[in-house]
Amino acid sequence: MITKLNVTTIYVLDKEEALGFYVGKLGLEKGNDVQQGDYRWLTVRVPGGETEISLETPGAPLHDDATADQLRALIAKGALTGLVLLTDDVRKLHETLKARGVTDFTQEPADHFYGTDMGLRDPSGNPIRILQQGAA
Repeated sequence: MITKLNVTTIYVLDKEEALGFYVGKLGLEKGNDVQQGDYRWLTVRVPGGETEISLETPGAPLHDDATADQLRALIAKGALTGLVLLTDDVRKLHETLKARGVTDFTQEPADHFYGTDMGLRDPSGNPIRILQQGAA
């Protein structure tokens, strides 16, 4: 039986830039940062959380050159994976993110039947939703 999700992956165009964004601006913490030859295993996670997000760049050893080029184009369009994160105060977080220099918001905080959420994109173009869940 599967008991939990351990690692998920998001493709980014530049690992160092992505690390700066996810840790320095969103407030996640760095998980693993291991260099194996030319390959760097780099993860982030919600502070105190167990599930890690692997920050992967298209290319060797995972992809050939043609596939890596196609993936980079799709990443920049925001057409691949995205993340949904939870917060206890989305409006306050929105102001904090703006103060930290985040500018690529795709949706200001908005109320819905399921709660309040906002949208933004990371420096690579990946979509991120941040949700404050409503009362059940």
